Amino acid sequence: MRVVIFCHSLASDWNHGNAHFLRGVCSELIARGHALEVYEPRDAWSRVNLVAEHGEAPLDAFHAAYPELRSRAVDLATLDLDEALDGADLVLVHEWNEHAFVRRIGEHRRDRGGYRLLFHDTHHRSVTDVAGMAAYELAHYDGVLAFGNVIRDLYRRHGWSSRAWTWHEAADVRRFHPIGGEPREGDLVWIGNWGDGEREAELDEFLLEPVRALGLKAKIHGVRYPAHALARLAECGIAYGGWLPNHEAPRVFARYGVTVHVPRRPYVEALPGIPTIRVFEALACGIPLISAPWNDAEALFSPGDDFLVADDGAAMRAHLRAVLNDPSLAAALAERGRATILARHTCAHRVDELLAIYRELEPAGALSDPA
Repeated sequence: MRVVIFCHSLASDWNHGNAHFLRGVCSELIARGHALEVYEPRDAWSRVNLVAEHGEAPLDAFHAAYPELRSRAVDLATLDLDEALDGADLVLVHEWNEHAFVRRIGEHRRDRGGYRLLFHDTHHRSVTDVAGMAAYELAHYDGVLAFGNVIRDLYRRHGWSSRAWTWHEAADVRRFHPIGGEPREGDLVWIGNWGDGEREAELDEFLLEPVRALGLKAKIHGVRYPAHALARLAECGIAYGGWLPNHEAPRVFARYGVTVHVPRRPYVEALPGIPTIRVFEALACGIPLISAPWNDAEALFSPGDDFLVADDGAAMRAHLRAVLNDPSLAAALAERGRATILARHTCAHRVDELLAIYRELEPAGALSDPA
């Protein structure tokens, strides 16, 4: 079938974690023989900031790492939807698109029909920007793909959409897997952005201070670190590596002994059951993971087996000391975590779920699936 996706960016993952999952889903759809077209705004803030800081080279590196993927950078306000959606069977519109464009596609579906149309929500704005999310006009959409049960239920409860399905993110195991033979560069690596004040205290308790107290050799990659955050990293003896292209993360994970998960506050307080994409990716790469507290309300994992959970900074220090000094514990965590990903949380699993939703919407016998 022909799938069309409108997203913030496929080519840039600068402060844009949703690109990770979309790349994996797109690769899987193409591998199964489906036709795929991806559109992104040429002025997307992720792409603009990436090029401003690093030039065009990262975009070339993306195409080299994902040779099967292409996206069209266009002016969405003037895009000819008749042409873009000609022959489409399934259309996905991500929630980082402008309200006017989301409405325009809905109106096209109302007037032209012929395809199934889904809105894709992968953010916490359903609880932190209720008015902004309520302003999306989804009356002519077939429903919403939400990356957690609680967000799915919010769409139903608020009346934003009459139909919604849970569609969690997952790991692209074509790229995210253990890599052997890499030189050891340190004890702990963390890949993540500062978080706009959403987890500053948590980062200090569960990452920065434990590294300082234990004297670990650590490195952090990410963007949007303010001056006071960089000063704090230096104070704790942590190297700052800046932005890391996501396709390079598996090799970086392979050079360290452990990583951690520090969820943003909205997910802990109001959106239980939704981990960051980094949890899926780290476990897929076979690096031991220790997490700050979060409620795995949907039983995606087996906390304590797939990864360790630290209730406070003292527990984080104890877990880090144990994992880094007990190779058998580290190996067991890595093995169990990766096994859970392979059994339940790959982009292939999510494409299976997406096609099942499509079949639920489409009349029997209408879907031609070469897979």
